[in-house]
Amino acid sequence: MVISLAIASQKHSPCLVSLLSGMFVCLVLVFSPFSVSKTETRVQLPLTVTGDFRPGGLLFGHIAKDRAIYYRGEQVSVNPRGQFVIGLDRDHEGDLTLRIAQHDGSKGQYRFVIRPREYQIQSIKGVAKKYVSPDPQQLARTRAESARVRASRQHRSLEDAFFDGFIWPAKGPITGVYGSQRIFNGEPRRPHYGLDIAGPIGAEVIAPAAGIVRLAEDLFFSGLTMVIDHGHGLSSSFLHLSEMMIAPGQSVEQGQLIARIGDTGRVTGPHLDWRMNWQLGAVSVRVDPQQLVKMSENKAE
Repeated sequence: MVISLAIASQKHSPCLVSLLSGMFVCLVLVFSPFSVSKTETRVQLPLTVTGDFRPGGLLFGHIAKDRAIYYRGEQVSVNPRGQFVIGLDRDHEGDLTLRIAQHDGSKGQYRFVIRPREYQIQSIKGVAKKYVSPDPQQLARTRAESARVRASRQHRSLEDAFFDGFIWPAKGPITGVYGSQRIFNGEPRRPHYGLDIAGPIGAEVIAPAAGIVRLAEDLFFSGLTMVIDHGHGLSSSFLHLSEMMIAPGQSVEQGQLIARIGDTGRVTGPHLDWRMNWQLGAVSVRVDPQQLVKMSENKAE
């Protein structure tokens, strides 16, 4: 398999970098500056917000008691310790604006500058034709499956163990990063919203944070797929699995074995595709999982 890479800004103006073999791409993506989180903390009392203030970022905030916070017209869930999360989509434009309702009825508006981000363009050859140009029957199946996946992300449980941090669900070379534009067999596709971790079929997949399994199904494009609800509208999806150990409705703890790496669905080799979504009412965004874990911890035991 041959993969070509380019870099594009958020405006999507590509500039070709190199043509590399699949194995070398793993090394390039691991050390690429475009996949490195740029975490910072910004304070605008009564708000403290920490995270990667770029598109795809997941921001962790804290607010003083007896205050309500709103984003894009929706009230944000806040736990008893005053913690909340805000997700930024891949193509987020403009600054982040949060509105606060004080306990005395007064209101305030707080604005945080969002910095631009660049993405990689990835061309992949050797994908089976049925996954590049599915027939009408396959398209009908995928539409029904997409509806079930969306429904699995609608839960707004009060789970909040994820505020203590995330760990890698699997360990191995990084072969695909969030936001990259995928071109299958010469045909441009939607951006890639996950983090691809290569590994042999049967390698363990563990829960990166505690939560409740909301979906565990065999889907056309993503193969064996599991969705875990971490709480506060935040969920993880695990694609292309070979085996799933947990059923919908069951709770999992961080580090618990939940599945095994596979090559099911639209893939050219075994790997785990880890994706994360943040849902707030009508607001639904895909965030970058790689910003939540340390590259130094992605090492085989």
